[in-house]
Amino acid sequence: MSFKSTSSVSPTVYLIALGAFALGMASYVTAGLIPMIEQAFSVSTGVAAQLVTAFTLAYGIGSPVVVALLPGNRQRNGLLAALGLFVISNAASALSTDFLWLLIFRALAGVGSGVYLAVGISAAAMLSPAGRGKAIAVIMGGMAAGTVLGVPIGLILAEKLGWPSAFWLVTLLGAISLTGLFWRLPELSGSEFIPLRRKLSVLVDGQVTVILSVSLLAAIASLGMYTFLAPLMSAPEYGGVKSITPFLWVWGIGGVAGSFLVGPMADRIKGPRMTLFIMLTLALSLAVLPLIAFWSVWLAMVPILIWGAVGWALQVPQNNQLLHVRESQGDGNLAVALNESALYLGSAIGAAVGGLALALSLPIWLLPVGAAIIAAIGALLQFISVRKNVL
Repeated sequence: MSFKSTSSVSPTVYLIALGAFALGMASYVTAGLIPMIEQAFSVSTGVAAQLVTAFTLAYGIGSPVVVALLPGNRQRNGLLAALGLFVISNAASALSTDFLWLLIFRALAGVGSGVYLAVGISAAAMLSPAGRGKAIAVIMGGMAAGTVLGVPIGLILAEKLGWPSAFWLVTLLGAISLTGLFWRLPELSGSEFIPLRRKLSVLVDGQVTVILSVSLLAAIASLGMYTFLAPLMSAPEYGGVKSITPFLWVWGIGGVAGSFLVGPMADRIKGPRMTLFIMLTLALSLAVLPLIAFWSVWLAMVPILIWGAVGWALQVPQNNQLLHVRESQGDGNLAVALNESALYLGSAIGAAVGGLALALSLPIWLLPVGAAIIAAIGALLQFISVRKNVL
């Protein structure tokens, strides 16, 4: 059976994107459920927060290991199995009556999520060879929409019906995607067998190292600063807003728009050059944020919108380039899994450094400015790479 489509994006890609929507929702909804879980299991906030840690660590560390062990000629089975594990783990989370089991199921859901997204991005590229960048953008847009739209819906549902209902919604969406993919997803081309040693060569590939390093720096700047958007905008000198929700929505809407709009450009503009432009725009939007917020709290939505758009859009050219670089080696999905790990690691580093800065009572404006400097370093690294490879 052929996996090629006559259109630029195969309809099957949208089924993969539905699974990515469920994944984006599952990745972030748990944080909003912490107060309810505290009460339900009689645990402290710190203990309940470990549910987020378990998911992210399993996603960032466990998924590349599983992807590395996945045979190249079993990509379809691997994608379906990962989504199946994700669905079962979320259903089990909803049914949990013991906190330890809930912790275990969140970790399993994290592994399933990471493997699914990595293999799903690779599958989307294979299913839509004439519009690979656009196909990857659909997947990333689905994940962004799950974060921006799915999380609030899940939390509203949880407030009405209890915390398990949010996981049941994730389960339902994942199950719909799984059912559709079981019937519509064809066999995916892949090498018969790639020795693990050869797969691990991705770690010493200079081009891959640069791509992962830029993604890490971007995550430290963008996702790390996102953690501190509320304290920045609630500071008296930068608007003193009482509700951060409108600004979070603007950031998220920008993310969804950026993820989808970058797709057509990704098929026309060389990935490294697009990444350079995105990193420069990210650095500029973060640098001017405190200055514009000082002038007008509502005008601050402009750099926040741009920041959200380019922050999410970045991973389309990055993943596309990783697949291109490792195409001849047949392990592009492993490179994508490592890229996702870099994002989670960068988010954790950014949050930790920002928290330390606040603990030391440093001025709040240093956070966005520091994030801008980190993004600028990433842009410089990308510029050197572009010049070196004459891309």
